[in-house]
Amino acid sequence: MPLDDLDEKIVAHLLRDARASYAEIGTGVGLSAPAVKRRVDRLRGTGVIRGFTVKVDPHALGWTTEALVEVFCEPRTSPAALLACLERHPEVVRADLVTGKADAVVRLLAADVRHLETVLERIRQDPVVLTTHSTVVLSRLLDRPAADS
Repeated sequence: MPLDDLDEKIVAHLLRDARASYAEIGTGVGLSAPAVKRRVDRLRGTGVIRGFTVKVDPHALGWTTEALVEVFCEPRTSPAALLACLERHPEVVRADLVTGKADAVVRLLAADVRHLETVLERIRQDPVVLTTHSTVVLSRLLDRPAADS
């Protein structure tokens, strides 16, 4: 669905603050609150907006131990089945399907090594997961924002 300039401004506003009221968004884009609501409802109905979310700072939760985990799945595991497995673990902050020997690479945050071990055990208990291979991150050398953030 092609977006007009107002739709793009509304989406940009929601990306900055998904909790903004329709009135706040309307003030920013030059529309009334009911007009913004109609447009947001249309954008949701067409799938442009898939939902609203909260971003939590894992470090504020005390989750400062980071690991990159290769996940190896049972043959013919669908991406949806793997996603369902990984979504159950709030410590998983990113998961990507990859080429190579592993099926996915997961970024995981935990409070400490014991917490990390517990999460890995929970992930390995899922029937779609054969095994994992973990690498603990010592420090971050570079962290650039992605184009879609």
